Amino acid sequence: MRADDLILFYQVVETGAFSRVAEQNNLTNSVVSKRIARLEEELGVQLLYRTTRKLTLTEAGKALVHGAKNVKQATQEAMESVSGYGENISGHIKMSVPTISGDLILADAVAEFCNMHPGLSVDMSLDNRFVDLFDGGYDLVIRTGYLEDSSLIARHILDSQWVVCASPSYIAKNSKPLKPEDLTKHNCLQYAYQTTGASEWEFKGAKGNYISKSQGLSPPTMQRH
Repeated sequence: MRADDLILFYQVVETGAFSRVAEQNNLTNSVVSKRIARLEEELGVQLLYRTTRKLTLTEAGKALVHGAKNVKQATQEAMESVSGYGENISGHIKMSVPTISGDLILADAVAEFCNMHPGLSVDMSLDNRFVDLFDGGYDLVIRTGYLEDSSLIARHILDSQWVVCASPSYIAKNSKPLKPEDLTKHNCLQYAYQTTGASEWEFKGAKGNYISKSQGLSPPTMQRH
């Protein structure tokens, strides 16, 4: 016995006409009639007396109508219990983001997102280290690099642009590098990119890429872009 057939049966009793039920459910009269007939066949009893003027419940139909009404009400209550979940965002999100990204890019965006959804709270941890999503209980992690664990889902957000810069005092003491090759004679602060352990900067140009093995004041790597 199908629950939707029971609901259809109750609608027929409630409206008193196959045509009204057909219109409500975007069906044809013949489909409604066949489904009621299928329900009667499965139960082995006649539920309705059909005449050209009206529908009348049989004794079996009277016995079934109350249960069919309960099925309809239970279905409506189940649907109402989850209504709005797709529209209103609520709950708690724990996320980890790089320090610079959190300060410069995400802080205002997360605050605005929370204002749009008052039922939502966000715990944003600023940390450059690579965290474990499962052990740390994180819902979302933003990092620069490539996803190594194929069981995780990653989405590209943006491309980072790296620049080489120096303080005026450093230039005054050590001269100004004019091309990437000159960096081999300079002390450079390099970003420690944990997933590769590389120790060079990569420059991209029209004639191809150039990797500069500069003297680093910290272990690490320049991230490719």
